[in-house]
Amino acid sequence: MAASPFNSTVSRAAFLAGAAAAAASAAIPRAARAAAPASIGIDYAYYNPPSIVLKQNGWLEAALAKRGIAVNWVLSAGSNKANEFLAANAIQFGSTAGSAALLARANGTPLRTVFLYSRPEWTALVVAKGAPYKTVRDLAGKRIAATRGTDPWFFLLRTLQANGLQPGDVQLVDLQHPDGRVALERGQVDAWAGLDPHMAASQLNAGSRLLYRNVSYNTWGALNAREDFLAANPDITTIVLQSYERARQYAATHIAETAGILAAAAQLDAKVTELQLRERTTYPGSGEPGAAYHSALAGVVPIIRADKLARPDADLDGALATIADTQPAKSAGL
Repeated sequence: MAASPFNSTVSRAAFLAGAAAAAASAAIPRAARAAAPASIGIDYAYYNPPSIVLKQNGWLEAALAKRGIAVNWVLSAGSNKANEFLAANAIQFGSTAGSAALLARANGTPLRTVFLYSRPEWTALVVAKGAPYKTVRDLAGKRIAATRGTDPWFFLLRTLQANGLQPGDVQLVDLQHPDGRVALERGQVDAWAGLDPHMAASQLNAGSRLLYRNVSYNTWGALNAREDFLAANPDITTIVLQSYERARQYAATHIAETAGILAAAAQLDAKVTELQLRERTTYPGSGEPGAAYHSALAGVVPIIRADKLARPDADLDGALATIADTQPAKSAGL
């Protein structure tokens, strides 16, 4: 199969170098690390339209150039990948679903959510064209693909529970998002907890059908930052969030243009990104991660416990209480 445009652009060498840098940084007193970094790492993702707008327009590069700071963009193929890059310090800002950020923090990744870039309905339970299934319960004993530790995974587990099924009642197949789409369309799985824009592409190009939707099971688009970076670089964080807000406002008010930018970046037909952005993506009035975000994540905690996704010593309640850091958004005037 041809190489996918959704593959990560982070090399193993860069990933390991970031991990080494993180370990070295932890041993250096804060005073010695006060100098501004020469560059920052930030991800972009096709499930995060403002990140594509920001990268395309070079607004962050222009804002940081005044301080002599370069921007290294890294493609995240899913929330799990963004969390891996944050954990290794390959990036300092990464975009995920809120549920994935919560799980990563509970499992020891030193991140905080500092900004909400969208309120999407980016996942649903998808079946192939012509599939006989009419309800979620019809999937008992069937193969269902999802990416473990991401919003579609949590969506799937909550959907099963809400419809009287347990994870053991189906065959869970852990596949990265684009691979889940391929598996569904080839008949290798019976259903897929999809993620836009892959989900929209499968609908329009392969006739796939959304069997079950529930926007309340989608846990926001979260921009997360490493805690050590936040503590050492509040002024740079302000610049990042102000630039992100500019991109978020553009995406909210220029849907057709954003769809075109996203389509070009992801190598998709514009009709796919139009579906994603016009029908399933909204933007909160404020990017500050407040009470609504906390409430959405609270609904995921029982699922994480039941599926034993967190390590045995994880403090899930503590992670939920501390995942959001609202001060950077306030400092940025958002």
